[in-house]
Amino acid sequence: MKVPAALSARLTKLRRPLPDDGSSGITAPARSDRRTKDLTKRLKPGDIAIIDHVDIDRVSAEALLERGVSAVLNVATSISGRYPNLGPSLIVEAGIPLVDDVDPEIFSRVHDGEELRLDAGTLYRGDEVLAKGVVQNVESVAAAMAEARAGLSVQLEAFAANTMEYLKRERELLFDGVGIPDLHTRIDGRHVLIVVRGYHYREDISTLRSYIREYRPVMIGVDGGADALLEAGYRPGIIVGDFDSVSDHALATGAELVVHAYRDGRAPGLKRLTDLGYEAIVFPATGTSEDVAMMLADDSGATLIVAVGTHATLEEFLDKGRAGMASTFLTRLRIGGKLVDAKGVSRLYRSRISPWALLALVAASLLTVLVAGYSSPAGQVFLTSLAARWDALAYWLTGLFT
Repeated sequence: MKVPAALSARLTKLRRPLPDDGSSGITAPARSDRRTKDLTKRLKPGDIAIIDHVDIDRVSAEALLERGVSAVLNVATSISGRYPNLGPSLIVEAGIPLVDDVDPEIFSRVHDGEELRLDAGTLYRGDEVLAKGVVQNVESVAAAMAEARAGLSVQLEAFAANTMEYLKRERELLFDGVGIPDLHTRIDGRHVLIVVRGYHYREDISTLRSYIREYRPVMIGVDGGADALLEAGYRPGIIVGDFDSVSDHALATGAELVVHAYRDGRAPGLKRLTDLGYEAIVFPATGTSEDVAMMLADDSGATLIVAVGTHATLEEFLDKGRAGMASTFLTRLRIGGKLVDAKGVSRLYRSRISPWALLALVAASLLTVLVAGYSSPAGQVFLTSLAARWDALAYWLTGLFT
């Protein structure tokens, strides 16, 4: 697993060479939270991150690395063997110490922001041992990944069963669109760009600038994807999600808000919007928020749906976790040929106006001006004056060298 180039550059200053014995000898502030997504909002460069995350996925790992952590201590097992998750590989290959199976009591022992020392998988406060764990490295992570891939057939069988269960629950929504709310934003006949703050989203948005400039698609941010659009200089037209990772700044852009609710109608994200005074549409669905965004765009008549940061390959589907795979897979089957991954657009799309065409246009314009000037009395006087000035300049330059 390669670390993305942009992320690798941001980590260069924070990367530390590790001794051969795997010890790290890091002294830094420690911050903890059982939810990795919540912790990344509070992390500062150089912090030791303490999490409780079974099977660290790629998005969570990239979020930790982007915050510039100096080490990651995990109360759980970073690779359980259920499926080949991608997060641990990113962490260890970035040179960041990863310690697994840390004593769960660490959450009550560590004060947020206090400076602690991590050495060879043991966390110290001064000389006091707070917790111990198993240090992971490139070799141990690779071995665990290979073992997880060996049981891939079992995971695919479980995925097939989960898919059938999801079809039973959501067949009316998937096939007939029953329950999909109407949007105020006009989408019919237009392109839609759906942004999830997932895999390589920054690079994908950057490569789509020409496409966005020409087609002006309706932009849908899925939770933190709305902030990703703002960071890139764009304003989301619609924000979809449970609104636990989108900023107040993004909510204040005037975008249409769609709350992804549970199938029984519970919508935890609605309370935040109500408290802030925003109106929102509620969409109950079993799938993920990115699936909800795709179904909304498709049902509203989008002619093309371009996805940024979403799951596209088998490896990424597995990294999402088996429980969420069925909805994502079936939603893509429902949308069919409308859905295009951002990487495919950037490779196939070229601006309709080439540099050579622009050069030819400029040349033709200059020729038109010259012909028009030569054919009119005023133009002839101007051209004669211009020729005289050119002769004077040539005479002056000649005099400098004679």
